[in-house]
Amino acid sequence: MALFDLPLGELERYAPEVPEPEDFDAFWDGTLKQADTAAVLIDVAPVDTGLSLVDTWDVTFAGFDGQPVRGWFTRPRGAGADLPAVVEYLGYGRGRGLPHERLTWAAAGHAHLLMDSRGQGDQYGNGGDTPDLGGGAPGGPGVAARGLRSPHDYYYRRLITDAVRAVTAVRALPGVDPARVAALGNSQGGGLALAVAGLVPDLAALMISAPFLCHIQRAIDITDADPYGEIVRYLAVHREAEDQVRRTLSYVDGVAFARRATAPVHVGVGLRDTVCPPSTVFAAYNHYGAARPGTADRTIHVYPFNHHEGGEALHTRRQLHWLGARVGSR
Repeated sequence: MALFDLPLGELERYAPEVPEPEDFDAFWDGTLKQADTAAVLIDVAPVDTGLSLVDTWDVTFAGFDGQPVRGWFTRPRGAGADLPAVVEYLGYGRGRGLPHERLTWAAAGHAHLLMDSRGQGDQYGNGGDTPDLGGGAPGGPGVAARGLRSPHDYYYRRLITDAVRAVTAVRALPGVDPARVAALGNSQGGGLALAVAGLVPDLAALMISAPFLCHIQRAIDITDADPYGEIVRYLAVHREAEDQVRRTLSYVDGVAFARRATAPVHVGVGLRDTVCPPSTVFAAYNHYGAARPGTADRTIHVYPFNHHEGGEALHTRRQLHWLGARVGSR
């Protein structure tokens, strides 16, 4: 893919006014307070993975509306002290898969909680285990268009709430230092982690790459690639719903969450990414911490010749060093 978005010099200054609803904070305060009425941990069961250097548990916690959400919790075997924790969120269409698939953060000395994505897991990987019990609103077939006509019914209201509750859950698990919890994700996972940073005021660190759900109004205008393409195709059929849909999307836009975030942030972006266009990523990055000036510790790595894959293993190495400098390991 050739370069298609703004030149890098313009991207570095790109901070558009992204409208947000007047009741944005009240909407999320009410949603999270409703979720907080349920005890967070439902079940924690050890898993025999066949691995000798880590211990893994199958965790079920209460997410949106108290509904069960699954995850894998992994720690280095023999770690005695409370560890910093990384909560990881998955890309679009992937479920939590098998417990031995993602060992990087436990191998680096961190506790690691991988959250399953409700109603996903059938596009690639090794499946998911969390149904979307609130998925009755029309829309689809992909989850990006499910419940698009109302912010209360929209799929990402439920998934973002799950993501916030995952931080609450990891803080309640044994062997975790609750003051040293980081959020991590790529693509959809990056969008979820960014939302968490905007909703959880005491997050220790944030690591995101190619985040989905940022500057969504621009994204649906400049790319047809999925998942944004699912929204475009929905509007191509439901022509009269554009105002409702744009209003719904404003409640989950990463730029609004970025403005409210204060955790140190590490970002990766590929300049040839048509899935999550670079201008949408820079819109969030350049607004990061704007609601609390002077608080943001921001780092971004740009990969000029890469698409949605970004920096891959090189970027992971950069994340490992960056996070270690901020929260340590054991």
